[in-house]
Amino acid sequence: KFEIILIQLLLLVFNCMSIRTKLPIDKVILNAKYPTTWPFKPDDFKRQDESIDSNFYSQPRFVYHIDDDAVKSITNYYDQAIKPNSNILDICSSWVSHLPTNKPYGKVVGLGMNDLELKANKQLTSYNLQDLNVNAKFPYDANTFDIVTCVVSVDYLIKPLEVFKEINRVLKPQGKVIISQSNRCFPTKAINIWLNTNDLEHAFIIGSYIHYAGGFSQVIGLDITADKPFADPIFIIQAEKL
Repeated sequence: KFEIILIQLLLLVFNCMSIRTKLPIDKVILNAKYPTTWPFKPDDFKRQDESIDSNFYSQPRFVYHIDDDAVKSITNYYDQAIKPNSNILDICSSWVSHLPTNKPYGKVVGLGMNDLELKANKQLTSYNLQDLNVNAKFPYDANTFDIVTCVVSVDYLIKPLEVFKEINRVLKPQGKVIISQSNRCFPTKAINIWLNTNDLEHAFIIGSYIHYAGGFSQVIGLDITADKPFADPIFIIQAEKL
């Protein structure tokens, strides 16, 4: 009995220690003070593996890159943030876009790199293949989409300023960009500055991309990580086009 009680106590302590405290992502964004000019250096966007990304992503990966609870958190957030019949662009898209299934959408367009993954994404009405690290210009007209999403992929962008300017261009006025991000990644393809900073700094980096791209307002940050032991962290940075 003593051994059983001891094990139970140890498990209780272990579980308590493993529960992650919510990060003040909202305060990071709210209180952000950005330098007058773009503060990043070319070395910040270098990677351990500088080989062409189309080779790295040539094989389909039909797996989630975050845990099920993080996926559910993104879908739940989309449910309250995205209105029915919205036209949506999902950049860095793959075989799943995490959209809730309880409402209709307009067109849902994927912009990604693997044809088999995008073809398997049943939520997309169409898709385009493009490596944004080679060509950051989106193949869409201005003022086309109500929503632009990007799920756990902003850490791979080596031309983030150009990409976020394109996000602003293709959004309709008052359209939203929703960046959902974790600290799970392919480390050899993540940019240097990402690997050398923490989650609060990651939020600041994404906020800075939005700030320097220009044309956005209503920037918010939220930690939507599930309240479970060892849940993958997931946070949102969202902004509205002016």
